[in-house]
Amino acid sequence: MNAQLDPQIRHDWNEQEVQALFDLPFNDLLFRAQSIHRTYFDPNEVQVSTLLSIKTGACPEDCKYCPQSAHYNTGLEKQRLMEVEAVLNKAKEAKAKGSTRFCMGAAWKNPNKRDMPYVLEMVKGVKAMGLETCMTLGMLNEEQAGELAEAGLDYYNHNLDTSPDYYDQIITTRTYSDRLDTLQHVRDSGMKICSGGIIGMGERKKDRIGLLAQLANLPVHPESVPINMLVKVKGTPLEDVEDLDPIDFVRCIAVARILMPKSHVRLSAGREDMSDEMQAMCFMAGANSIFYGECLLTTPNPEAHKDMQLFKRLGLRPEQAIVDHNDDEQAEVLSKQVQKNDQNQPFYDASV
Repeated sequence: MNAQLDPQIRHDWNEQEVQALFDLPFNDLLFRAQSIHRTYFDPNEVQVSTLLSIKTGACPEDCKYCPQSAHYNTGLEKQRLMEVEAVLNKAKEAKAKGSTRFCMGAAWKNPNKRDMPYVLEMVKGVKAMGLETCMTLGMLNEEQAGELAEAGLDYYNHNLDTSPDYYDQIITTRTYSDRLDTLQHVRDSGMKICSGGIIGMGERKKDRIGLLAQLANLPVHPESVPINMLVKVKGTPLEDVEDLDPIDFVRCIAVARILMPKSHVRLSAGREDMSDEMQAMCFMAGANSIFYGECLLTTPNPEAHKDMQLFKRLGLRPEQAIVDHNDDEQAEVLSKQVQKNDQNQPFYDASV
């Protein structure tokens, strides 16, 4: 359906409307979110990505949540930019374990000219494996965004992190406008956007409302919206922040699904601290993407086999990546999809 003709695709949400969603009784909120989710997605498919830190630590930014910041002593081992071949080997392993998208992150404020050729080769190499590609490298200018797009990068991740009002309580080394400018450069280059935020940094409810309204009111909704739960790291200014109520986190997932119906809402950082029941509730609320594997950049993540065990218990299956095919291959793909839909089996052996 054309977004202009779809009344559920909006870019004019005001904060009172978003607050009204947060204030709904929990069951009503989840029912509304799940109903919208089923309109646009297979409710039992979850997009699976793997994230690799290709350059770790010594970041000049002062993000209060981040162990990679050079401003804080977290005991993190600093690592230079990985060699291209080593990155490609990690991508092969990720594909073998079931990932359809390979995301590469570098702890930079912005990429410098000397590193760009290596970064572009990583994109080309991962793309050649049939994986979707994503990168997060900090701020981009128009030229850098164009280079990445030309190399074949599918997604660029650049989170807004929190609301405009709370932002300067978390980060001072770049502005909110800087982040929005990068997102515009990415969109103008033709790449897809991955942008979300972090919940549980001591923000108020109105800041969660402000973050989600900001994302939903972008000219085009991000194709991927990671909702992170703060991972408290010793040595960072947020190490002693009050624990987040799990129900409040699930509400954020549900509201994100309602505001951005066609976006993949990613259950991202913090899953190591979530029970299986909490994750199941997030999937019910409309989350349909996860990072998969043992580590998210520098913080723990449930191991891949545990994710697959959870998928099996919940009757979920990994979403298949959409890749380019010739006419004969496309016909075969469509035929298999029709057969899968006809079978309509409620459970799927995700361990296969």
